[in-house]
Amino acid sequence: MSWTDERVELLRQLWLDGKSASQISAQLGHGVTRNAVIGKVHRLGLAGRAKAPSSTAASPRAASAPRMSPRPASSGARTMVRGANALALSAEPALDMRPVFQEDDIVVPMSLRVTIVDLKEAMCRWPLGDPTSSEFRYCGSPSASGPYCAHHGRLAYQPVQDRRRERERERRALMLR
Repeated sequence: MSWTDERVELLRQLWLDGKSASQISAQLGHGVTRNAVIGKVHRLGLAGRAKAPSSTAASPRAASAPRMSPRPASSGARTMVRGANALALSAEPALDMRPVFQEDDIVVPMSLRVTIVDLKEAMCRWPLGDPTSSEFRYCGSPSASGPYCAHHGRLAYQPVQDRRRERERERRALMLR
């Protein structure tokens, strides 16, 4: 079995018409299996389709699931999607990516800019500049606990949730491009 241009076009049309993979394989015939149809749809990158909810009988799984009260529709409300599109990425408006500054973040403390020779145990070890240049220095500000002063400590140690949230924002931004 080989995928000719005519068969691929028929597959596209049947898929967009909402036919199931089994129905498409039966219509294409010539040894085309349901799995072959699903594989070709995946390789072609065809979008998933929403399934119409069946009005006959509810499935046992749906009957045992707790019911949620519907929310009133608002101007920015999202519609409920069922079927293959339920987990599909959708183009959402970009999140407000402006950083939130606190008063402590705006003021950058003056560093002592010390060399490795002048660096003492209770001094900040935050590197400043290019380590290969002769102008390379360390912050040198007093550090209460740990290797960094309070300012550089906030930069170095970010809570896990903040890092995950930032990675998720970057991933969404890349998907929207």
